[in-house]
Amino acid sequence: MKSIPLTPATLSLHDLEDVYRNGSIVEVNRKAKEQVDRAAAVVDRYATGASPVYGVNTGFGKLANTRIDAKDTGQLQRNLILSHCCGVGDPLPDSIVRMIMVLKLNSLGRGASGVRWILIELLQEMLANNILPLIPSQGSVGASGDLAPLAHLTAAMMGEGDVRLNGVQMPAGQALKSAGLAPVVLAAKEGLGMINGTQVSTALALAGLFECWRLLQSALLTGAMASDAMMASTAPFRKEIQALRGQPGQIDVGYALREILAGSAIRESHREDDIRVQDPYCMRCQPQVMGACVDMLRHVASVLKIESNAVTDNPLIIIEQEEILSGGNFHAEPVAFAADQIALAIAEIGSITERRIATMVDPALNYGLPAFLSPDPGLNSGFMIAEVTAAALMAENKQRAMPCSVDSTPTSANQEDHVSMACHAGLRLISMNENLANIVGIELLVSAQGIGFRKPLASSDVVSQAISYLRESVPVLEQDRYLAGDIAKAARLVRQHRFLDSAQSYLPVLGVS
Repeated sequence: MKSIPLTPATLSLHDLEDVYRNGSIVEVNRKAKEQVDRAAAVVDRYATGASPVYGVNTGFGKLANTRIDAKDTGQLQRNLILSHCCGVGDPLPDSIVRMIMVLKLNSLGRGASGVRWILIELLQEMLANNILPLIPSQGSVGASGDLAPLAHLTAAMMGEGDVRLNGVQMPAGQALKSAGLAPVVLAAKEGLGMINGTQVSTALALAGLFECWRLLQSALLTGAMASDAMMASTAPFRKEIQALRGQPGQIDVGYALREILAGSAIRESHREDDIRVQDPYCMRCQPQVMGACVDMLRHVASVLKIESNAVTDNPLIIIEQEEILSGGNFHAEPVAFAADQIALAIAEIGSITERRIATMVDPALNYGLPAFLSPDPGLNSGFMIAEVTAAALMAENKQRAMPCSVDSTPTSANQEDHVSMACHAGLRLISMNENLANIVGIELLVSAQGIGFRKPLASSDVVSQAISYLRESVPVLEQDRYLAGDIAKAARLVRQHRFLDSAQSYLPVLGVS
């Protein structure tokens, strides 16, 4: 298991994707301990002082005006966590739980949350021993922190609730004991420091970004394949057109499409005497639509990188002045906006991809290909219903792309009267990306089948390698067969890095490390 050295506030998206995809762990730089210890000492002094400090010697939310005796500050934190373990729904995937834990380590390690170093050590050891809390996927409104899901994380550190140890579900106390770890007994503010924060929403948005970006790259490759299957013109991809508009993503997408199709004999065969003047938008406007998605996702990446390195709990310890300040960094509006933008990109990539699929199977539009790409249409239906499936998934994603961030609702007796819904915004990206993978997978099947009908003409080397990779697991459709398995295989292929190997050097990069 790879270990990534972590100096708090310097976490890269590359490292987070490594945690997400490969299960890497982190090791927090011990130089951060001095700052963490100083902040914890400030909290300790305030906990026994006369001045009220939110969540240290007061109640929470609407109960902030209720003072707590110094002897009860530890019990206050334990009660906070247990009372906030109200999550429902399926547990989050392990890959996302790991990111949540790493994001929380990064935030606590900055020394503005007032927790002791032992919490950081325990979180780190749980990751190293693959002890992953069961965190329900529903229950956060994305303000005052991701309270319920982070409470489930913290409860596991206290030996409460359930975890997965190497994939096996068991009580948290049992898992900690098996790894030689002791449950933590929370001190003043530590429960609040653990559950105030945007780490769950941010991890969900990051997972959505990582998956969407790879599917965008795959859709550029399958979109180029569709262009060749349709014998579409590559003139709309020329650099002069993109340069006159100047949008960076559009320029990058135009370059990718040109290079992916470079050397295609299919393209050369109809460069002259083609009766068509212009291709449908789904072919012609790929640089404009996909380029806009590239630019938007790059912006999202920059926002999420900042958020990944932020301190987002409340109140915060300002060590230089030895103050504890109440604020609102827990409000996940930047993450909600970012997740909403990812959802828009997912929906639009799927929308234009579905239109290419529909065009390729339509005998009135597909420039000489057989109906529904069957060698024997009529007796066989070919890809007729695969296109319908793509349309259904596209429609579902468009419905889910409605912004979550505009749907605030008051909570906590109107004390927390404006919330971000960032957790909702991030959670739906999981299923939206699954839908998109199936849409792009269907385009892979359909475009490869269409290119096959252009023989003896061949496509480019890049496209031919992608088709060869597909044919390792999915044969050409000669006669109707059970297609669900083919679609599932193709959807897995377009989510794999290997599928992009032949085109990787030409594809846009996220540009935020």
